[in-house]
Amino acid sequence: MPVLLKSGEMQRTSAFKLSCVALAMFLACPVSSMDVLVPQQINALNGTEVRIPCVFTSCYKLDPSKFAMNWTYQETSNSTEEMFMTYKNRITPLKSTRFGDRVVFSGKLEKNDLSITILDVQLTDEGIYNCYVRNPPDRIHGHGTIQLFVLTELPPPRDSTIAVAIGASVGGILALLILSMVVVKCIRRHKNQELISDEQKMEEEGKADGEGGTEEATKQP
Repeated sequence: MPVLLKSGEMQRTSAFKLSCVALAMFLACPVSSMDVLVPQQINALNGTEVRIPCVFTSCYKLDPSKFAMNWTYQETSNSTEEMFMTYKNRITPLKSTRFGDRVVFSGKLEKNDLSITILDVQLTDEGIYNCYVRNPPDRIHGHGTIQLFVLTELPPPRDSTIAVAIGASVGGILALLILSMVVVKCIRRHKNQELISDEQKMEEEGKADGEGGTEEATKQP
């Protein structure tokens, strides 16, 4: 299931991405063309409000007398499209038994922003939203499709307590293991040093005994 973002974060992220893409495509526009920029899918929490972005790019400035826009809704990709908002000289929300007065235009035509906002999101609002754009003399008609998912509750936050406890346990075990290895190594080194000292001491005593025997032998007639 898609991850649910907070409404403010989702809107800021979508707006920023769409603005960047729109600016890049507008600057790189070599010939007459149009592109409609929309997110592929959006999540909304039941009972809240959600903004559905739609921004278009064109090599022609928007002429309000020729420009046209339509918003439609489909339950599934095979369902009939239901138009609920249009623009012909002005923004006109259409009467809809599904949405009533809960859909408002929240874009800015001067910025090629055709976004809408759904108020008091309902479970029945889940589906496919289509944004159609026509901006003569551009011959290409733009079309963007957005899948809206309506969730009944926020996903539970990640509980880091268990992870922290496991990490602390593993860290403690590793620390004890390292400490025990260091202690064992020190003990072995200490024993080796003691063995070397004992061997050196025995060698020195052997040499001393040998030298003493030689001296006594030389003293005898």
